[in-house]
This record gives sequence, C-alpha cells and structure tokens, in this order.
Amino acid sequence: MGRPLADRTWTDAPLTGAPSPVSCRIFLELLARDATPVEFEEPVVSARAAGAPPGALAELEAAKLAALRVRAAMRRQARREAELTALFDMAGDLAGLNDLDAILEVVVRRARRLLNADIAYVTLNDDESGETRMRMTDGSISAAFRRLRIPLGDGLGGLVAQTAMPYSSDHYLADPQFRHRAFIDDAVAEEALVAMLGVPMRVGSRVIGVLYAANRSERPFAPEKAVLLGSLAAHAALAVESARLLADTRTALEELNAAGGRARARSAAIERAAQAHDRMTAVAVRGGGAGDVAGVVTEVLGGTLHVLDADGRCLVTSGDPVPLAEDGAAAVTAAAGSLHTRGGAVRHGDLWITPVSTPGEVLGTLVLRTAAELGDADRRILERAALVTALLMLLRCSAAEAEARVRGELLDDLLDGRVDGRVDGRVDGSGALEPRIRRVGLDADAPHVVLSARCASSRHRGRAAFWAASHAAAMRGLATARGEEVVLLLPGDAPGETARRVAKELGAALAAPVTVGGAGPVRGLTGVPAAHREARSCGDALLALDRLDDGADSRELGFVGLLIGAHRDARGFLETTLGPVLDYDTRRGTSLVRTLETYFGTRCGLSRTAERLHVHINTVHQRLHRVDRLLGEGWQEPERALEIQLALRLNRLRG
Repeated sequence: MGRPLADRTWTDAPLTGAPSPVSCRIFLELLARDATPVEFEEPVVSARAAGAPPGALAELEAAKLAALRVRAAMRRQARREAELTALFDMAGDLAGLNDLDAILEVVVRRARRLLNADIAYVTLNDDESGETRMRMTDGSISAAFRRLRIPLGDGLGGLVAQTAMPYSSDHYLADPQFRHRAFIDDAVAEEALVAMLGVPMRVGSRVIGVLYAANRSERPFAPEKAVLLGSLAAHAALAVESARLLADTRTALEELNAAGGRARARSAAIERAAQAHDRMTAVAVRGGGAGDVAGVVTEVLGGTLHVLDADGRCLVTSGDPVPLAEDGAAAVTAAAGSLHTRGGAVRHGDLWITPVSTPGEVLGTLVLRTAAELGDADRRILERAALVTALLMLLRCSAAEAEARVRGELLDDLLDGRVDGRVDGRVDGSGALEPRIRRVGLDADAPHVVLSARCASSRHRGRAAFWAASHAAAMRGLATARGEEVVLLLPGDAPGETARRVAKELGAALAAPVTVGGAGPVRGLTGVPAAHREARSCGDALLALDRLDDGADSRELGFVGLLIGAHRDARGFLETTLGPVLDYDTRRGTSLVRTLETYFGTRCGLSRTAERLHVHINTVHQRLHRVDRLLGEGWQEPERALEIQLALRLNRLRG
C-alpha cells in the first residue's frame, strides 16, 4: 500500500504537462477498492489544502471526473451482469418446473427482487370468459386485489395487452391513458399502489398475460427497468406456454389411453363371442341382420325366436310362425327391463327371455318359445345371440349416426358460413364443399327450402333431431339440431307446404305439437344462412300467434310475413292482398282503391263514404260489390280487413 493521501506532497511528481502519475494512481486505487463517490473528492480537497497550483488542481479535477465516469460504467456493467445472472438463474429454475403456479411464483418473486419493487404480480388472459385473471402475487396485502378478474381491455393491463408494448405509470389512479373501472381502482387503492409498470407476456404475436411491478410511493420505473421486466416476461411466457402444452398433452394421453382401453375391452368381448359361436360371427362379418342371427338360433335350438325392439314391437320372427300375443309382449318387455341389471337368460313358462342391451341401454329383447329345457350351453348360445344382435344394432345405429353427423356438420357449416370453397359468395367446385355435397347425395343446383322446427317440450328435442336426420336422409336433404330448434334443408320450392307437412309428420311421431317455420326456395346453397334466419323468424311468429301445431312461410303470414321476411317483398304483399283491385283500376281507370280507402276511413260508413267521394250511395254500393267480386267474399272480416288496410296504406306510401 502507498502512503495515506494526506501524507503525500505535491513534489512527488510534476503536475504540469502530462497527467501526473501520482494523481492517476490515487484514483486508480480508489476505483480498485470501489470507494464511494465522496472519497473521490478527498485528493482534490487535500491538494487544495496543501496549496497545489491551479494547473494541478484542474488536472486532479479532470482525473476525478474521469474516474467517476469509469466507476459509474463499472457499476452499470456490474448491475447488468447481476441482472443477466438472475435471468439465467430464473431460466434454470423455470426449466425444472412443470406446474403453472410454481412457475408464476418464481417469476413474481424474481421480478420483485430484481426491480426492488414493493409488489410484483402476473395476470393471465382467459379468452373463453373474456377476462384476465390475477394468478400470482408477491408482496400483496389485499385479498380483494388477489381475487381481481378484469375484463379484457380495461386498466393498465388492458392497454399493455392491446398494444403489446410495455407501459409505465407514475400515478396509476390519476393516469388518463387507459380505461379505469371502479372495482379495479378500489382494489388498487386498497393495495395502496402508486407507480406501476406492466409488460406483455407474448407467445409469438399472441399476448397471453401481463407481468407487473408496482410501488406504494411515487417511485417511477426507469426505462432499463422496463427492459429487465420485459426479459423476465419473455422467459415467463415461454414457461407458461410450455406448462400449458404439457398439461394438454397429458390430458390428451389420458383420454387416448382411456379410449384405447375401452376399445380393447370391446374388441376382446367381440372376439370371445366370435370364437364361441362361429356361425353368428359369420353373420356379423357378412353384414347380416337380426333375422340372420335369429335363423342361426332356431336352427340350433329349434322353436320360435322373436326379436323385439326397446318398445316391445316385434322386428323379426324366425322358426315356427307362432305370433307373440300383445299382452305377452308387454310382459316380456317389462321382464327384460328387470333382467338388464342382472343379465343372462331366464324362463317364463315356455318362453326364454334375454335382453339385447349395452351397459347403459336396453336395445330390445330376444324371446325364444320352446318346450325344450335349455341347458347352460344352450342358454349361452341365446345370450351370445343377444350380444351379437346388440352389436349389429349398434353398428347400424353408429352408421346412421355417422351419416346424420356428416349431414349435420355440412348443414352447420352452411348455416354459419364456415364452409371453404367459396369465392365471392359463389360455390367454387375446386374447394372442399363439392366433395362433401357429393358424398351426402345433395343436388346443390336444385331449389331447396329451409325449415326451423321447434317442439313444445325440451324432452322431445333428441327424438325430433333423430326423426329429422332420418327424414332428411330419405329426402336427400340435410338436418341438424341447433339449441332449441331442429333445422332441415330439403329439396323443393314450396316452403309453406313443406313446413306444414313436416309439422304434421314430426308431431305425429313425437305425439306432441311441433311448430315449423319455412323459407326459400334457395339455389346454390349460398342463401341458406339468410333463409334460416327468415325461417326462424317465421317460427317465432307462429309461436307468438299461438299456432303451436302448424307450419308456414313468411308469404303465408300476410303482413306478419312482410315484417319478418328476409327480402321485405312489399310488392308481393300488395299483389297478394290488393292485386286484383289495383289491376282493375289500372285497366278501367276506376277509383276502387280510393273508394276502399274512404270506406275504411269512415269506419265502413256508406253514407259518409258517398259524401266524401261526392257520389251517390248507390255508386258506393256498386263499387263495393265490384270489390266483392275481385277480392272474394269475406274481405270485410276483421283479419282480412286489417291486411287490406295495411296494403292500402303501403300502396299510398309507395306513391
């Protein structure tokens, strides 16, 4: 070590010309031991007290300033190295974590310590609920603040998420740059936060959340703090996304394993049945039906086998043509329902009964009428026959459901406008629409009507959807269930007639009233969404009119149809309601329309009508008689009279 600064004399080295080695050595020593800024003043003060010349003092002052700049740079470098070390440490910590909460806890704790903030916290966006939720805090003292759920776009975080840029506020509650909400400001005030910094957590171009640091005093955050917090947010976003992907992958694997387990169990059961009963397996392989299985059973066991559905109706009879009495069928169905929980075949008199069922549903019943006693092996044959029959029924149901699903998905896409293969609103045959249409056998160029059917009770919607799918398939159309309604797209150009037919047939199938609104016809399928809206509005009008077991289109609803129709066809309404009178006036130059306006305007008073028209009352009689012939009897009935008055008003407004 050299001598203390106070013991040195200024004759140790020259202080003119080139910088003094002694003075440089003094400041280098101070830098080496990381002295405080105040200690850098000591050589200058000591030199001044020792009477150093002005040139030496100036030289010392310049060396001091240079040393202080070097010290500041070293300090910044050391701080930056510490921050980078902390970032690397955090990255290492995050790499070993898979739990989302543990990741967020590490992030907010490091953020608070590195920025020397009073509190650090993180919010994550929930796109489904349209909110951003407080997920983790460090340093929080308010329970309300930790429970915050903020609508996307509100508060400082909303501004950061929208712009995908950091934002710092020196005084949060007084900052007008973002949208304030009372409950957010109350929670911030309860936490006593003043200065706040938020940076986006981005995965690619998508903002998944916001990382915050805040102080409870007016300590604004410098720009380098925003850069540091942004680096933390980048690491946090990657770790959060990785944790989410890992959780999704685990869930998918679990679901896949569960599905695989179910498939393996079913395959093993089918294989065991196939090995025990080759002939019934051959029937299943050939794609046979319940009748083929019943034929195998009666060939082996004799007697008569009846295959009943879940409602007790006989589907197939094999063997001796002995019918099953209705009371016997009802008793058998009831017995089969109780047998479903126990399984196996049981005897009732000369009947052997076994349910055709899945673990959760009774599909039907096998009833074997035979006088012979069945041993264990024979009973197993009957039970396996029920299993194979159930399999065949399930396969056919699955095929029907798959067909209905394909048709329903196509109609859903048409209704929602999500189908690709469209160019400028036209169907492009090169896209994916044409193969799907061809697959279901739909003629896209033919006219179609759109129907919106609704049941009086929600418990009928499942059966209504099944009926609609079957009916649409038979008619080479489409059907789908959407909420409370069942939508059908059927070939034809008479929506009202088709709507009434569907309402009648579906209502009979459900034994419940069904209301059907119709619209169309549409061509090329481009007008399906608009036609669906009109059909639904037409159904709403029928329900409002208490026509619960009926169907109609907007044109058949008169002025109500004019209000709800997609095209607002005022000319069509005029022609339907008042067309013959308008045509007569045009051809003959008469004044029937004016007479009708005056007649209704005087509350159907003949004398007052004649007075206002300045004609004889007999002339009014003759004109109204002519209207009778043109519009038909009953035009003065309240319902038609209202439509005629609306048509007159519409005609006058049209000029």
